[in-house]
Amino acid sequence: MKRQVKALVVGGGAVGTSIAYHLARAAWDDVMLLERDELTSGSTWHAAGLLPYFNMSYATTHIHDYSIKFYKTLEEETGLNAGFAVVGNLRMAQTDERMDEYMLYASTAETCGVPYEFMTPDEIKAKWPLIRTEDLKGALYHQTDGYINPADVTMAMAKGARQRGVMIERKWQADAFHWNGEAWEVTATKMVEKGGNLVPSDEQVVITAEHVVTASGNHAQRTAKMLGIKMPAIPVEHQFIVMEQDPELVKYRAEGNAEHPVIRDADAQSYVREERGGWILGVYEKNAPARFENGVPDSFRADLFQLDLERIEEQYMAMIHRVPSCENSGLKDDFNGPICYTPDGNPLVGPAPGLTNMWLAEGFSFGITAAGGTGYYLAQMMVEGEAEIDMASLDPKRYGDWMTTEYAARKNEECYDHVYILHHPDEERPACRPLRTGPAYDRQKAAGAQFGCVNGFERPNYYGPLDAPDSFDHDARSFRRGGWWQHAVDEAKAIREGVGLVDATAFTKHRISGPGATAFLDWFTTNKLPKVGRINLTYALTAHGTTRTEYTIVRLAEDDYYLVSAGAWHAYDQDYLYKAIMEKEPEFGRINEEDVTTRWGVFAIAGPKSRDVLNELVKDADPSTVLSNKRFPWLSYRDIELGMCPVRAIRVAYTGELGWELHHPIEMQNYLWDQLVAAGEKHGMKLVGARAQNWLRQEKSYRAFGTELGRDATPLEADLPRFVDLSKDFHGKAEMEAKGIRSKCVTLLIDGPEDADPWGREVLYDGDTRVGRLTSGGYSVAFGKSIGMGYVTPHLAVPGTKLKVKMLDQLWDAEIVEDSPYDPKNEAIRKDG
Repeated sequence: MKRQVKALVVGGGAVGTSIAYHLARAAWDDVMLLERDELTSGSTWHAAGLLPYFNMSYATTHIHDYSIKFYKTLEEETGLNAGFAVVGNLRMAQTDERMDEYMLYASTAETCGVPYEFMTPDEIKAKWPLIRTEDLKGALYHQTDGYINPADVTMAMAKGARQRGVMIERKWQADAFHWNGEAWEVTATKMVEKGGNLVPSDEQVVITAEHVVTASGNHAQRTAKMLGIKMPAIPVEHQFIVMEQDPELVKYRAEGNAEHPVIRDADAQSYVREERGGWILGVYEKNAPARFENGVPDSFRADLFQLDLERIEEQYMAMIHRVPSCENSGLKDDFNGPICYTPDGNPLVGPAPGLTNMWLAEGFSFGITAAGGTGYYLAQMMVEGEAEIDMASLDPKRYGDWMTTEYAARKNEECYDHVYILHHPDEERPACRPLRTGPAYDRQKAAGAQFGCVNGFERPNYYGPLDAPDSFDHDARSFRRGGWWQHAVDEAKAIREGVGLVDATAFTKHRISGPGATAFLDWFTTNKLPKVGRINLTYALTAHGTTRTEYTIVRLAEDDYYLVSAGAWHAYDQDYLYKAIMEKEPEFGRINEEDVTTRWGVFAIAGPKSRDVLNELVKDADPSTVLSNKRFPWLSYRDIELGMCPVRAIRVAYTGELGWELHHPIEMQNYLWDQLVAAGEKHGMKLVGARAQNWLRQEKSYRAFGTELGRDATPLEADLPRFVDLSKDFHGKAEMEAKGIRSKCVTLLIDGPEDADPWGREVLYDGDTRVGRLTSGGYSVAFGKSIGMGYVTPHLAVPGTKLKVKMLDQLWDAEIVEDSPYDPKNEAIRKDG
């Protein structure tokens, strides 16, 4: 057993073996994998082995697509049959709304080149007569996927890894991780059989590894404790049953008919597939409990839980309805095992927070589907420094230190029973809420606020009726223009025509100061640093020159800066900032960093009458000029007083109207809210939520991090050269320039359906050629039609170019317009007074 390696992978399930294989394939020739038991002995062995393409995430769709294609190549490489049955996947819909979901998904899948087709109930019945179809609206069919034997595909990847030089050591448990400043020292203990249990022996070794990857599956909580970090990866029970032979199915197959596809009855919360003349039924039912919240017991190996048939009775009866011939088939076998989940259902893939060269691959609820692609893209991140797709949506740091075990367990249970619900793009899930709230939360709720959750923080999405029932937001959801849509329209118009007030307290905020602060930020970001009293918009890049973080930088003093970034990416931004400071402080001098996110609340006031409202409250020796362009120009900051509240006011507006961000001490938030609301009544001020604000920023072509801005495009590809100072050196500059312009960000006005707008997940066509995708979408009150932003091939990124956008399975006219189609000269935002 080697004691020193380049990369150590901890965990021998499908995910761990894929990572080891792909690291070796990427030319790392010194890779070791440790498995505490036998390969596949975790969740892999009892997984049903389904390979569903269906996923609304761009990154996860790419991961699944890679896996499905990769698994088909393993036998040729290794000589082992991975057990891949390419039978297809039939996802049925009992309602029109479910078909709307499939049409949105299908357009998203098309952006990744995933094949699919829609089928009518008659077409389904003609092809698979055992399926009852009279109550169906249709189905989405993926002809290239199916199911696989989890143990076989894992063993095939393990053999492929060994052929490429990977050392696989079984019955070794990782018991401690120590970073010595240059490498990881991993203490591993030999495990032995004793009375049917697997117990540690006295034999220990220390393995030194430059990089460590944890793929510990159900043992993620134990791993997190050893690393001193938090991970919301906790298993939930998942049940499926294997039925005896169905005579009608046996007869059907004996007549030479092909195997049924995996049959997914989403409205019945279940999937069904053939198994040796019978059927397998798997369910995603309510009230499935989380398990092992504080770690897996030492006595639990390749074990199962007791089946709870009462919990799945409704789904069982639904299966008999869908496949009537199975009614008299008996129960042959049953499985109830732990499957790891996260609160949003996406795995945790990427660098561990606060740690050097420690990589996580945890929390896989669809681990067999994701294993191949995870190995491929994570190996790219480790070997090349970045993946070819933006992996930020899977980053482990999307959950901050506020996350607790109780939160993760309850949200994971919710995520499990939400697998087959309608995945509305405007969905807000209720479990564990409210949790993080600003002081004004109760006032906003009393005013009709319907909240969204950003990084655990409650933020008004829109303001509904004051007498709205608790179910209003749930009932307002839709794949088209939901019941909230008109409220957002009214709010957007209020900002364009009058004045609106937005709560932006969830922003991430950091204070950077000290003798090295200026040199550091000049190296860390792309734009010129602002002068004292001014602000600028800038970007921190990855080492590959793509966009890692967007910042608004406020220069408070010569070496004192206030940085504002997206609230949804708090820990993600903070970790990158911390690690960069640690790297560069010896070169630039002392750099002080403070996370001041929860010290400051933020209200954004915007609209032609916003200055009028603030003039009602501002205290100054010359109040008539304090907010004028002369004393308070656009893109500057001033310390002002609104009533008795000291405010760090920033003259910028994400909506493109005259406006200010009002950063205030959080303990004074209710006072300031009351003052603003009272002063605003005189001027018809409306409370505004995030959805209207999102529409308005698209009218100004303002890019948003996580949609237009990310690790798969440079700021130049985002068409933001004005925020990139090429006269200076900065991190990632050479790599950014070397990439050139592979695609370009544009704004489009869309003549779409009368009852729907794009969501920012749709494919773009030029004739019959797929040329790009939307990254944002919505409705424009200025133009009275749908609007979107996205990326297209560079030669098409010209105002006036006519394209098509796919919505509701139809192509609709779209035209690329000039950047900032609303007020392109920025006259509104610069308005004097």
